[in-house]
Amino acid sequence: MKVAIITGGSRGIGKSAARECGARGTGVIVTYNSHKPGADEIVQEIESAGGKAVTLALDVGNTAAFPGFAAEVTRVLRETFERTSFDYLVNNAGFGVFIPMTDVSEQVFDSLFNVHLKGPFFLTQALLPLMADGGAILNVTSASTRVATAGVAPYASFKGGLEVLTRYMAKEFGDRRIRANAISPGPIRTDLANGALDKYPEFAQLLASQTALGRLGEAGDVGKMIASLLSDDHAWVNAQTIEVGGGYMI
Repeated sequence: MKVAIITGGSRGIGKSAARECGARGTGVIVTYNSHKPGADEIVQEIESAGGKAVTLALDVGNTAAFPGFAAEVTRVLRETFERTSFDYLVNNAGFGVFIPMTDVSEQVFDSLFNVHLKGPFFLTQALLPLMADGGAILNVTSASTRVATAGVAPYASFKGGLEVLTRYMAKEFGDRRIRANAISPGPIRTDLANGALDKYPEFAQLLASQTALGRLGEAGDVGKMIASLLSDDHAWVNAQTIEVGGGYMI
């Protein structure tokens, strides 16, 4: 059984990715920060369908916790999956804020940086010794790296950095046949930024009108793509950022 680690798997895109990976027979380690019930829910769903999944707590913004997390991954791999390695890492955990650049505090800037760029860098570093050769890394970025939207400058900047980092991961880990790609979602109806698209339906309608397929994306649209890209069906896709946005702002 292949095994995937999905950060931020308790809700939204991460939860959908866990569901889709489980449906394809992949074992899943779902991480959560503050929303354990959501993580427990998706684990129960995967297990009810005959799969294997576990939850682990992880604050991606706290790099000091990464050695301990790697030790927990080692334990879970041995006890639950009867393995000493895992195959897929999905760096998905994140949060969003809508603040004009003139009002962004250094604290907000640093917290976004820690979760969206520093965290994935050092988490990947910490887990790489446990990753099987021939595995895959998938970083979740954002279409805001291509389309400038007022109010998300730090978030988009760090997601852009993650896209660059993805190419370097592919370059440096290629000798172990580890692929690295990024998924760049367009407007997706999740609770990112406190569910802004549900709170402001006129904004959601505007974004839908700017998308060629005429609707907002759902978490499942991205989760399916994540599971597909991790699979051997895309074994020759490497160092790419693939936008999953239904034709947003083309």
